[in-house]
Amino acid sequence: MKDDIEVLFEDDEDKKLNEERMLEKEENLDDYVKDESLENIFPDKDDVKVDRLLEEFKETENLEKNEEIKEEIKEENPKKKMKIWQIILVILICLALVIGSSLAFLLYGPYPNFRNWLITTAMTTMSHQYLATWFYDDETINEVMKNNYVLESLEDTDLDAINFTDYSNLNVMYKNKYEKEILEHDEKESYKLINIEGDGLRGYLIAIYDPSKVKIATASNMASSGEMLIDIAKKNNALVAINASGFEDPGYVGNGGRPVGAVIKDGKLLSNLSRAPVSGGIIGFTHDNKLIMGKMSAQEALSKGVRDAVEFGPYLIVNGEPSFIKGNGGWGTAPRTAIGQRKDGIVLFLVMDGRDYAHGIDGVGMTELTEILMNYGAYNASNLDGGTSCGLVIDGKLANKPVNGSGKKVTRAIPNAWIVTE
Repeated sequence: MKDDIEVLFEDDEDKKLNEERMLEKEENLDDYVKDESLENIFPDKDDVKVDRLLEEFKETENLEKNEEIKEEIKEENPKKKMKIWQIILVILICLALVIGSSLAFLLYGPYPNFRNWLITTAMTTMSHQYLATWFYDDETINEVMKNNYVLESLEDTDLDAINFTDYSNLNVMYKNKYEKEILEHDEKESYKLINIEGDGLRGYLIAIYDPSKVKIATASNMASSGEMLIDIAKKNNALVAINASGFEDPGYVGNGGRPVGAVIKDGKLLSNLSRAPVSGGIIGFTHDNKLIMGKMSAQEALSKGVRDAVEFGPYLIVNGEPSFIKGNGGWGTAPRTAIGQRKDGIVLFLVMDGRDYAHGIDGVGMTELTEILMNYGAYNASNLDGGTSCGLVIDGKLANKPVNGSGKKVTRAIPNAWIVTE
């Protein structure tokens, strides 16, 4: 009996001792779970495998086995990291496939609008034609260009049709809102700024009431280096200035110094390099302040009494008739600059912003440029250089909002400009 009682006590003592040991073990385990090293080893306590290992950790009193379990928990972390990176990689591959297939659809799909826009926009630039040649062969490019072009009038500009009109003593009946915007101005003003706004359009029309004030101004070292439009304007005390000639940059990327075609200033030929690969020709003012446009040599222009001129194109309006424009005209959409003259002698400078995709301002093509000039009564008008060259300076400050494709507000050095003097 005594032996039985002693055994009973021994069992109770063992049970109590076991309970104390398990309590101590669980406290140690809690400390281990809370330990920063474990959280760094495996921060996700809800992981199924880790839960199983922790339960096994609680159930065993074998120290060697405990160490094995700890090491196995540690091994789970890199495995999980690998799974995360595998998931990220799969997502990136899927995104690349979606973007690639979408781009391929735009470039080569059944709808030609994007293809036409890309090819015509790229091929009429002086330095970014690679944007088309990267994706398309010569046959495709030639086919697109054949279906998007400007067919100019073969007529000579009728200078006799330009009759300078003094509206100050006339009771004018405006034909439309455009006429009113042009003619309604303070008589003391030598020019007027008219904002062009519309769906996806942002531009600036300058009406110059005395065409004798419109002249060519050049960069200080034209033919070797260009200047920013704002600097050309300030140097010449210009009230208004816009970019004029196209140019080449052989060996001097961004230099803007070599104007394409003829440049005439004050009746003297300043430069006569090869023409740009565009239509058009001489764009200038005679000594009697009439805008003349013609496919003539520089010497022919001088013999016709041209005082200031550049050479570019295409011609948009000749003797009141717009050029025939097929498709988008072969020029895509971009920032644009143009010059024109009304029958009453008023000169028009037009600068249109573009590539400001954040604000939905893509730019314009030859069709939109011609329509705006026709609306405001241009009798003769021509396109000038466009893209990043486009600029309008008024009273020494940049008035337009030039933006390149990256979203940066930037213009570039140019060889010359049309200015309005005091």
